[in-house]
Amino acid sequence: MMWVFAVLVVLVMGGIAIVASGRTGALPEEYDDRPDVVVPAGRLVGEDLRRVRFSLAFRGYRMSEVDTLLARLADQLDDVPRGGDNPD
Repeated sequence: MMWVFAVLVVLVMGGIAIVASGRTGALPEEYDDRPDVVVPAGRLVGEDLRRVRFSLAFRGYRMSEVDTLLARLADQLDDVPRGGDNPD
C-alpha cells in the first residue's frame, strides 16, 4: 500500500512540474488591472503629492510610511521658490 502512495506522489509531482514548465500550452496574456497613479504633467507642487494614492498590494509598503514621506516632500516642494530661481 505504501508503494501506491509513493507512486501517486511521484506522478502528482511530475504533473505539477510539467504544468509549471509551460509544456501544456502558453498562459494567457498578462494585463495590469490596477489603476495607474495619476500625477499631473509639468511642474509638481505640494498639493499634487498630497493627492497621490497608491493601489493596495498584499506585500507592499506600509501605507503610513509612504504617506509620511509624501507629506514631507509636499511640504518641501511648497517651500521651494517658484520660477526656477536658484537659491544659491
